[in-house]
Amino acid sequence: MRFLPPTALLATLGLLAAPRAQAQQYQKNPAGLTLTTDSLTVEIQFYTPEIVRVLKFPKGHEPGKKSLVVLQPPAAGPLKYGEQRGTVQVASASTQVRINRQTGQVSFLAAKGQPLLSEQAGGARFTPKKDLGTATYRVRQRFQLAPGEAVYGLGQHQNGHLNYRGQQVLLKQKSLDIAVPVLHSGKGYAVLWDNYSTTQFADNAAGALFDSEIGDCVDYYLLNGQGTADGVVARYRQLTGQAPLFPRWTLGFWQSKERYRSQNETVGVVEKYRALGVPLDGIVQDWQYWGEDNDFWNDMAFNNPGFPDPQGMVDKVHALHAHQMISIWPSFGRKTKAYQELASKDMLFDFITWPRTPHVKVYDAFDPAARDIYWKYLNQGIFRLGMDAWWMDATEPDQLAPFDTDDDNETALGSFRRVRNAYPLVATGGVYQHQRQVSEAKRVFILTRSAFAGQQRNATMVWSSDVDSRWDVLAKQIPAALSLSLAGLPHWNSDIGGFFPNGEYPKGAKDPAFQELFTRWQQFAAFTPMMRAHGEATPREIYQFGERGSWAFDAQAKFIDLRYRLLPYLYSNMWAVTSRAGTVLRALPMDFPQDPKVTDMGSEYMFGPAFLVRPVTEAQYVNRPDKNVPVPASFAQTKGVDVYLPAGAKWVDFWTGQPQAGGQTVQRETPIDLMPLYVRAGSVLPLGPHQQYTGEKDGAPLEIRVYPGADGEFTLYEDENDNYNYEKGAYATIRMRWNDRARQLTLENRAGTFPGMQASRTFRVILVDAQHGTGVGADDAPAKEVAYTGKQVAVKL
Repeated sequence: MRFLPPTALLATLGLLAAPRAQAQQYQKNPAGLTLTTDSLTVEIQFYTPEIVRVLKFPKGHEPGKKSLVVLQPPAAGPLKYGEQRGTVQVASASTQVRINRQTGQVSFLAAKGQPLLSEQAGGARFTPKKDLGTATYRVRQRFQLAPGEAVYGLGQHQNGHLNYRGQQVLLKQKSLDIAVPVLHSGKGYAVLWDNYSTTQFADNAAGALFDSEIGDCVDYYLLNGQGTADGVVARYRQLTGQAPLFPRWTLGFWQSKERYRSQNETVGVVEKYRALGVPLDGIVQDWQYWGEDNDFWNDMAFNNPGFPDPQGMVDKVHALHAHQMISIWPSFGRKTKAYQELASKDMLFDFITWPRTPHVKVYDAFDPAARDIYWKYLNQGIFRLGMDAWWMDATEPDQLAPFDTDDDNETALGSFRRVRNAYPLVATGGVYQHQRQVSEAKRVFILTRSAFAGQQRNATMVWSSDVDSRWDVLAKQIPAALSLSLAGLPHWNSDIGGFFPNGEYPKGAKDPAFQELFTRWQQFAAFTPMMRAHGEATPREIYQFGERGSWAFDAQAKFIDLRYRLLPYLYSNMWAVTSRAGTVLRALPMDFPQDPKVTDMGSEYMFGPAFLVRPVTEAQYVNRPDKNVPVPASFAQTKGVDVYLPAGAKWVDFWTGQPQAGGQTVQRETPIDLMPLYVRAGSVLPLGPHQQYTGEKDGAPLEIRVYPGADGEFTLYEDENDNYNYEKGAYATIRMRWNDRARQLTLENRAGTFPGMQASRTFRVILVDAQHGTGVGADDAPAKEVAYTGKQVAVKL
């Protein structure tokens, strides 16, 4: 079958028109068309030229669905229509959609007719069922993927997979698993399956299947990234909402544990870090600050006698130039005021959740009035104190009763069965929206362990839940994080060292085996969007591991300090996430789609545009066959790991400045204080000063490191760091361009301004050169000092 390109369709409509009776089977509309077969209605709606919605439902059963995920309305722009040999086509300038008039089967093609994705013939199925007495369906749609096509995303599933071809994944929110029904293809498109019930994804010889427990329709979006992974993510964010900018201080180091039992202990941790000279920006107050009686569970008030002056605690933390986050839950004990008000309005679910008592119940976050009540108590009891951030735990929510009876709970939007996967979206959205209404001076920051499509718009940072303290678990964090990122959610982190030691380390932080695991995990965490130590039983503060001069302390301090030096690079990349739908945690296929060796590589990743990161995920210096036999760490022989340097770029060892060709595997030595890091040639890398907290030395010179071997550029972003004035244009950028042949770095004219901006500043420009030892280098590395006043200046190196 041959189709004319979209530019020729209108001119030929008269020649291709079907008989009148056949033409009545579909109707054109400004956003697409509606086609009806003998048993099925198919609606095609263009939201942009690259975003197409497909809605299918049994004939005569129009669902009238309102999406919880999608924000953008249809806005197709010019469309062209045509038909030929029983197939109808509607096309934008970049995306063609073809529908079989007899079966309703849909296929997608790029502008020039290159196939993107096709449904299987007869791939849509509707199985009638009852849900709380209401007639509905189990809905299924099967697609045909191309041979060798890699698919990614689907949320966070800690199974070690990056490419989900030939795999099955249960999309059902629970601790450790995050269900995000976005399937991201290596061909540069994605499918957003807009359904909120438990869904089985499976790919096999029969095709790729989405099979949802409840749905009134098949409802999905084709996101045409026009051949690039970044294009896919941009279309997803355009459709479901952009990610707001976090406060700059959230990029510093966070300390936490389960749990600090008094305000003196909480403040004392910050004081200890300051006394040691180890950088710190965030301290976390975990649960039971409300008291240990579960009848007062999550009271959103400091009833615990260990916290007699919560306002004084927050003020002391702020006086130490740190910030505080606090744990909050979606459930309430029966003696809390929130429980009593929610119960009086029938806004509580009837299932057992943590802490395993029938007197603690989860609230119905699908009800906007219930979200108002939740914020009322949160604001009165905690936010008014000046609390800086929220740790929204158990936003699945974590259920302990049989799932079939839990699903029979009625929500404001129908059964819990129908909407369960979207609970974290609406729960975090309630807090985000209410805080925005109360204050524009403090940016919202929410740490949460569950997520759904669209949740990036709620200022959420996802963490990988209460993972075990094991090497194999550490290794699986990498593809889990990358999968979530490929599904469009940019912000992820994990508990450094794992949450549950499970008795494996009887000496805790003094155990060499745990010290090695924790140190390697922390190195990985330094190259994730949030660097946060947390865990149960074993304390995680740096001073628990020994004194300065001991290997564990020094290796950890080195990477905390490196994290702070990277703040200009990190904050600028976070701005790219917000302003350009960017991605910080980048699976290698995003940047090197032509290199087949990285198609399913989940052991390495790019961190922003510059860094190739290869975490060490196996024990190298402590080998303990029996957990009860203490074995000292042996550094007699330096170990190493294999690192693959992707083809299509040249690379520079961050630590030594040594250049390396791409497309090869190298053996990199890994002493305990070093994780393999390579910088893409052509990178322009801004480094900040050594400091104890974010903003301590904002007036200090910035170091600009140039990695030769290719042309490149970087845009430095700056603003007021913790308010929403940037949304009104209060920020500044400096574009830095490197011409490799001319050996010239050009600092372009500053664009924009904001209150408190430094009118002039000093840059120390360094050309990285292995011969002169300017890899990561010392502070006295050879540099050219540049006095920058906002006007373009060129620097020859």
